[in-house]
Amino acid sequence: MPRVKIVTPKQIPQPYRSLLVHDTDMTLTLERHFGDRVTLRPLSTFTSGRSYFRRVLLVQKYSGRPVEMGAIRIRLDVFSQQLRSKILRNKIPLGRLLRDGKFNYESRVKSYLCITPNAEMMGVFWMREVRILYGRRTEVIHNQTKIGDIVEVLPLVFQ
Repeated sequence: MPRVKIVTPKQIPQPYRSLLVHDTDMTLTLERHFGDRVTLRPLSTFTSGRSYFRRVLLVQKYSGRPVEMGAIRIRLDVFSQQLRSKILRNKIPLGRLLRDGKFNYESRVKSYLCITPNAEMMGVFWMREVRILYGRRTEVIHNQTKIGDIVEVLPLVFQ
């Protein structure tokens, strides 16, 4: 397992801070930062009860370079059949699906993370040596009810 420590926003260096410390979804933030759409690559998925779990990579559309690793638990029963089907196809990032589907939700950041990656994470992020990474844990809220949890980790990011 990677080593994870909770940090304050002030402890997060730029450009990570501007990419993590906000109330908008990460998909839109990453697309603005990198200047192009990101696409989704599923790493693992499963369903348990009403919840859907997936670990994914978001990658730059034009280069395939990873821009985020995410782990999501989301309740499926709150979505329309059409939106649920799109989520289960694992083709489009969740933030874009919810935004384009006009689904009313908010992301509430619960904590910011400082991560020492393990070998798997280093491989996924194309890292040759251990370097500190940053991320965040958020809750997805719909109609004042928590419907999901997301952990998002950014690879090495340069200005």
